[in-house]
Amino acid sequence: MMVCSQEFPDIMIQKIQEKVNQEPHLSRGALSRQVCEWLNWKSPNGKLKEMSCRVALLRLERKGKLSLPSPKSSPFPKRNPPPPTIIESLPLITGSLKDLGTITLLPVTSEDRNHSLVWNALMDRYHPLKSGPLCGAQIRYLITSRRYGVVGGLSFSAAAWRVKARDTFIGWDDATRAANLPLVVQNSRFLIRPEVQVKHLASQVLSLAIRRLPSDWKARYHLAPLLLETFVDTNRYRGTSYRAANWIEVGITAGRGRQDRYGAHPVSVKRIFLYPLHRHWRTLLRYNEPNPIPSPSTPSLDADWVEGEFQGASCGDERLNKRLLTIVRDFYACPTGNIPQVCGSKAKTKACYRFFDHPEIHMNTLLSPHYQATRQRVAKEPLVLILQDTTILNSTIKPILIAKDWDRLAPVRRKRWDSSCMTP
Repeated sequence: MMVCSQEFPDIMIQKIQEKVNQEPHLSRGALSRQVCEWLNWKSPNGKLKEMSCRVALLRLERKGKLSLPSPKSSPFPKRNPPPPTIIESLPLITGSLKDLGTITLLPVTSEDRNHSLVWNALMDRYHPLKSGPLCGAQIRYLITSRRYGVVGGLSFSAAAWRVKARDTFIGWDDATRAANLPLVVQNSRFLIRPEVQVKHLASQVLSLAIRRLPSDWKARYHLAPLLLETFVDTNRYRGTSYRAANWIEVGITAGRGRQDRYGAHPVSVKRIFLYPLHRHWRTLLRYNEPNPIPSPSTPSLDADWVEGEFQGASCGDERLNKRLLTIVRDFYACPTGNIPQVCGSKAKTKACYRFFDHPEIHMNTLLSPHYQATRQRVAKEPLVLILQDTTILNSTIKPILIAKDWDRLAPVRRKRWDSSCMTP
């Protein structure tokens, strides 16, 4: 039986019931963790999908397949409200973006309790949806101004399970949506404090978030998101800032909440906005098989490929060798992007350009281990098909260009030009 995108065979359901019968005082949380271990049901970052398992077990119980122990506590325990003084008061702020100083996004992590309290206090005081709980995987940010401090906050979390307008726009059926939904991330909270009335600030924050989120999300959950979504309440807002940040409006919701399967408790209709993070996002999201996600006990797929392919490369310095592997991994994750898009940050982009501009880095240095790895792979196969795209190379271009411009090339550039034009 398929429940919450996880297969529960009859023998597994029987095993779960036997566990409950043997340990009647076992908590549902402990049972969920045990079932996740049995099924090897984990998130891409290696953590057990305990909450998804608890939902699945509840659904199995409602269908009469299981008898679970009585719940002992809520999965979302009540927390003490943060003190009101944790949010610093601000004067009425108008003017231009320049007056605010540099705008940055500060990640809110579990290690920094004070930042988490500030974020919760802001949402509880100003946001109509309050602070949560947020659903599934999530990342929170505080919006900070160099001059005024914290001026807002936003969060990204798991995408809505089923939205007709979104699914139609992508071209999803149920099976494809279930396989690829983790590649869609929802902008679940976005708040600019009411004291801050600065034009273009909201669209500026969204642009910053779009540039930063993919690398942060991949670092935390080992998945690179392909698409962002958000829902804008038609009774409160018009979505102007999302349009200004080039989000695409694809339709409206049916007016029911996340847990309202039968429309018994209608909520306000919301506009649906999407923002693609990859050039071929639609093709990738329509792929009807999930991306292979290795378990933490085995080396990652891209790490294995990169290290195996370039383990023989010698750039003359161990730091350059490590930088090569980093660059290849980044391009492997986003093969169609340019260097800034692939690197994801100014620091990594600058390091990449410095690597390519290093006098000891030549084309043959990078390609030699790749040629060797290819020979080893080919030698293991009884039959190898070699495909080509019928591209024609005109070899007369090289001597003409060299004859015209060779004398004007600097010695280092001349050396690198000669190396890059060499055939293997």
